[in-house]
Order: sequence, then structure tokens, then C-alpha cells
Amino acid sequence: MQRQPVVAGQFYPGSERTLRTTLSQFILEHVSGKQVKGIISPHAGYVYSGAIAGRVYSQVTIPETVLIIGPNHHGAGHAAALFPEGEWLTPLGPVPVNSRLNSLLLQHGSYLRNDSVAHQNEHSLEVQLPFIQYLRPDVTLCAICIGHGDYAVLREIGQGIAAAIQEYGRDVLIVASSDMTHYESADSAFSKDRQALKRVVALDGKGLLDVCHQQRITMCGVVPATVMIEAALQLGASNAEVVAYGTSGDVTGDNKQVVGYAAVTVS
Repeated sequence: MQRQPVVAGQFYPGSERTLRTTLSQFILEHVSGKQVKGIISPHAGYVYSGAIAGRVYSQVTIPETVLIIGPNHHGAGHAAALFPEGEWLTPLGPVPVNSRLNSLLLQHGSYLRNDSVAHQNEHSLEVQLPFIQYLRPDVTLCAICIGHGDYAVLREIGQGIAAAIQEYGRDVLIVASSDMTHYESADSAFSKDRQALKRVVALDGKGLLDVCHQQRITMCGVVPATVMIEAALQLGASNAEVVAYGTSGDVTGDNKQVVGYAAVTVS
């Protein structure tokens, strides 16, 4: 199965040449990449969040296999949808799905199901891929589009992912795709996002879910971030760091209604 790009030319450049030029402006040169278990990276249009995403991708080593977990903005398909075997296309070329890790994820993930429908029009996973391809052209991919879920379910999914990676026996980078607060003032977004990121840095998945619910923080990828945290903890993570934060207002100059973006490493 081949997953076609659906937001090339909208969220990011649609031509290979322009896309490579754009990515080169976001990726920091002469930065030593470190091995991490997971990251949080934003998924808005590159003009708004590309610099934030570039900061986190510049600071990590991209292994041969990457697992991207994104939110389901459209509600289509299975609630925890693993993209089946095949490949993903971007203007930079095809990325093959890692069939062995996919099989292990299904084996260890009681809630995961093979499903391409959830992925068809979902941008949150797609926009991560050009950054990954640019830095690691030979990368293989697994992709999970996940909707709602309470903490117990998300913890089980995360633990299943960790068990699959452990049996896989090779390094896997887990990318949680998420923007932060949506359509509030820059001051309000910063205040709310600081509360959410405090829980992320504490590697407190339940606390992250709780504070987003209690404070009405519209972090669209809170579920993928929680799953990533739980998986990373099972894989031995003990540290998280916010490497960049900004809002759309930093680009547009309009701070009345912004979207927040954060980049986080978990190691």
C-alpha cells in the first residue's frame, strides 16, 4: 500500500528542490546529535512551526527506524491505527514501512489495528517525514494515528510499543507529533503550555492528560505525547528537555490568536 502525500504544496513545499532548500534553512548545522528515546515535534505549516521542528531534529540522531505517532484530527478509521505494510511518499521520495517492527507492534499492542483509513487525510504524521528523510535518507517507518483514550489504555499502548521495540532489538526514535495551545492570546498560550510542558519534563503522562483536561489546554497531540512518554519510560528514559518553544505570532506578528509549538527531547 502506498500512502500519497496530501499536504505537500500546502503545509510544506511540493517540489523536491524547494523542500530541500526549506529544510536546510531549518536544520542547524554543526550540532552534534544525541541518541534519545523520543521527541515531541510540531506539525503546523512549515512557515509557522518549521523552525521549532528543525531545532529538535537537529539535536537528535535519527536511527534507521522511526515510529511516528500522530493525533487523529478527522476521526476517521480505527482509534489506534497502525499504517499497514507499504510505503509513504513525499517530494523527497518513498519511505518503506518497517514490516518487522509493524508485526511486533501488532503482536504486543492489544489496541492497535492495521488501518490505512485513519492515515489517508491526516497531516500530523506526514509533515514530520521530510525532516526525517532529509537527515536519514535510508530510514524506515512505522506510523500510528491515534484518537482518544484514557490513561490506562494509553499506558498499555505505550508499554506495548516499548515491548515491541525491545524485541526488535535496534534503536527506534519515537516521534510524538503535536502542536500546543490553539487560538488564544500569546500570553494565555504560553501560560497554559508551560503547565503542560512541566508535566512532560517530569515524564508524567497521567499528569499531562489531567492538566490538559482540567485547564482546557488544546494540545492536539496530548494522546500521542502521553503514549510516547509511557513507551520511553519503559525503555529506560529518565530525562526530558524542552529545546524550543514559540507561537505562530512570532511569525505573523499577531499575538491575539496564536498556536503554540514546542520541541522536546526524551532520553
